[in-house]
Amino acid sequence: MPVQYSDLSVGESHRWTREKASLFDVGHMVQYHISGPGAQDLLEKITPSGLASLPVHQSTLSALLHQDTGGIGDDTIITRLGPQLFYVVTNAGCREKDAKYFAENIDKWHAEGNPKVELKLLGDQGLIALQGPMAAPILEKVLAGPEVVDLKQLYFGQSKFLKLRLASGETSDDVLASRGGYTGEDGFEISIPPQQTVAITELLLHSAGSDHLRLAGLGARDSLRLEAGMCLYGHDLDDSTTPVEAGLSWIIAKERRQTGGFNGSDVILKQLAPASKGGSGVSRRRIGLVVEGAPAREGAEIVDADGNAIGKVTSGCPSPTLGKNIAMGYIKHGQHKTGTEVFVVVRGKRRRAVVTKMPFVPSKYWKAGAAPA
Repeated sequence: MPVQYSDLSVGESHRWTREKASLFDVGHMVQYHISGPGAQDLLEKITPSGLASLPVHQSTLSALLHQDTGGIGDDTIITRLGPQLFYVVTNAGCREKDAKYFAENIDKWHAEGNPKVELKLLGDQGLIALQGPMAAPILEKVLAGPEVVDLKQLYFGQSKFLKLRLASGETSDDVLASRGGYTGEDGFEISIPPQQTVAITELLLHSAGSDHLRLAGLGARDSLRLEAGMCLYGHDLDDSTTPVEAGLSWIIAKERRQTGGFNGSDVILKQLAPASKGGSGVSRRRIGLVVEGAPAREGAEIVDADGNAIGKVTSGCPSPTLGKNIAMGYIKHGQHKTGTEVFVVVRGKRRRAVVTKMPFVPSKYWKAGAAPA
């Protein structure tokens, strides 16, 4: 996926996604099937998710955790496709690291005499993200047998196998459409058999027309996800960061907080409570910032009024939607509350900044009982 396509600037592509719909080629993401009688328990060992209660065709954001530290090896989406079958998507930048992580954890799992787990890399599988307020009608238009599938009943975090009506008049193979995405807008991430990836991408573009749907690149994807308060692995998350530090405590299932037993749980569960309540707490927290003047980029230092270093920016850009400079980063615990005034050092100058609640732009996911705005 390029930074941008020739027909729109990054800012124009960003706004197009918010107002109409964009199509992102995210086939670089890594797709797996994890299956077998031990699949659920293995995934509950390496992540903090509560998968026993996850219904078929429901997804959850999770994290691959390191055993000793509770650090995040990668963030991931896990979808249950059957009693013993899960669809797992991880980041392209962690491809080799994750492959090694899965192999080592599965080998250890089997060596301990646990039920069998199989890992299948969907190496050539296509993946596209259809995002924006027009996403649902665009997809609905190409469904084969729309009377069978009501997209209004497919909510954020759910998925369904669909068949599409190809330009040739033939019906496509099954594609897995998962409602959600990385922009904060309503939309679908669509996993496509390799032999039909190009045909289905072209089908969506031609059927919708260029007045409604355009291709979008990495530049718009990054500014959209930052407005939505979403992390980018290798920048806002890394091996040394725990879910609690990252403001992702909500991915730790309620029942797992009681039972533990997942990688790093001895560290992570103590962090959930401050020292005053018998826990360890954390020394830093992920926060959002609105920055005056020049935009703050990754690596910019966050300082207090006395010039003391209290954190670092991990992502930052001008917000096309808000017309302000926004950023994400980590700050010393105690300085993380919304409304706290700090400074960010940009090009050697201190710029005023305010700790701001994320998402910066309200999300518009299609959820039960509420239509997207």
